[in-house]
Amino acid sequence: MLVVYTKMDGRLEEIGRTEVILNSLEPLWITKAMINYQFEIVQPLVFRIYDVDTKYHNTPLKTLNLAQQDFLGEAFCNLSEIVTKFNHSLTLNLRNGSGHALQGTVTVHAEETASSRMAVDMQFHCLNLDNKDTFSKSDPFLRVSRLSESAVAIPICKTEVIKNNLNPVWRPITLTSQQYSSKDDPLLVECFDFDASGNHELIGSLQTTIAQLENLYNSKAGANFYSHKGQKKLKGQLFLDKFQEKVQHTFLDYISSGFELNFMVAVDFTASNGDPRVPQSLHYIDPSGRPNSYQQAILGVSEVLQFYDNDRRFPAWGFGAKIPRGSVSHCFNLNASTNDCEVVGVEGIMSAYSSTLYSVSLAGPTLFGPVISKAAEIASHSVQYGNNKYFVLLIITDGVITDQQETKDSIVRASDLPLSILIVGVGNADFTQMRILDADFGKRLESSTGRVATRDIVQFVPMREVQGGQVTVVQSLLEELPGQFLEYMRTRDIKPRPPQHASAPPAYPPPPPQL
Repeated sequence: MLVVYTKMDGRLEEIGRTEVILNSLEPLWITKAMINYQFEIVQPLVFRIYDVDTKYHNTPLKTLNLAQQDFLGEAFCNLSEIVTKFNHSLTLNLRNGSGHALQGTVTVHAEETASSRMAVDMQFHCLNLDNKDTFSKSDPFLRVSRLSESAVAIPICKTEVIKNNLNPVWRPITLTSQQYSSKDDPLLVECFDFDASGNHELIGSLQTTIAQLENLYNSKAGANFYSHKGQKKLKGQLFLDKFQEKVQHTFLDYISSGFELNFMVAVDFTASNGDPRVPQSLHYIDPSGRPNSYQQAILGVSEVLQFYDNDRRFPAWGFGAKIPRGSVSHCFNLNASTNDCEVVGVEGIMSAYSSTLYSVSLAGPTLFGPVISKAAEIASHSVQYGNNKYFVLLIITDGVITDQQETKDSIVRASDLPLSILIVGVGNADFTQMRILDADFGKRLESSTGRVATRDIVQFVPMREVQGGQVTVVQSLLEELPGQFLEYMRTRDIKPRPPQHASAPPAYPPPPPQL
């Protein structure tokens, strides 16, 4: 019998047991274990195999005491390592309880449930919204969030902004079953009056589910909004003009057919971070080994994304520092020893970051344009040779950018490319400008020539706002990435590759056990 565990905060949580197969050293189990795939976190799995004693063969599996069975070996991997394989299969070497390799192997196969390919196209309109503006009418947009078990609202979709209108009709939106989980899980629909400062005013909100929205569409009725915290029923109503379920390719369909996420990182070395030798500096390397904010962001994001990048070679740049024997540079390689911008693995980024700290002089100003243009150049070059790579640029910064218009222009240009930009704000600066770059409230960025971004490719998260909360910085940053990837692929009608009829996969060396 095999038992599957997931590891949560260092604890093992059992998620399933297979049936018992009698008298076999090469069992093929049929019973499946269900687990919710979450792109934005690392999901470690443990597989333990037991020889069930004959006298327990009639005992219900769930009540079987594992301590009374013979332990035959265990194997470890992360869920993302299975789902990125062509045939969703991974062969792992078994180890004994003390971590020594055994003769046997276990092959794990993962498949998505059919429901996760379901999506819903919906079109909303509102009537009689409250007016929040003095000299004109409100500029409304909708934001739909999933409510977690701890009642934290996790935004999953938003409409565009409609100017000066209390009876807006928005373009259709699509929600995937990955976003809404199940048709009966709670959703929060909020209507805001857009404000360019980022301080959008809530017009009204309502709690609902996909099933209730379907009923609303069928009944052609409207649902009333409520004031903040649901204290007062408002006259403004939400209607559905379209509700259509459809099956579509999922993120994992692309990933398992050979599409890659290529990770790139850019680190802010401007003087406002403070002298790295002083403990108050945001770049201070603590002798105790406690990571600073920059190291936390690099580690957190790269640990998730590394499994989706085949060669694990990551371009890494710095900006805003005076480099040795040179002037101030706004895009220089962290890997100073070679002329190559790439470093190998997460460790390569971490060591290049710390060695750069001691070889450059922090300077300024803070410019994003050059690193975004460099990342866009790599993404653009890749498109000429195929369409199976999607690039993710992480920028970690402590402050306000000086080249806001140039940055906007470079983002608008990059919005046609297979590229997403994640920005982490560290320290206590005023990050209002960053929120404008993250077109999270339906207003797409516009370049100096009046061109509007094809899609929203920026996600900004200030570290101070999520520290100590239910959702980590990394989760907040990566939440929208599968959706941005899919939007790019679907608008270009790029399909996953057909399944490969590959030979048996080689045994995969498991990471050392950390129990």
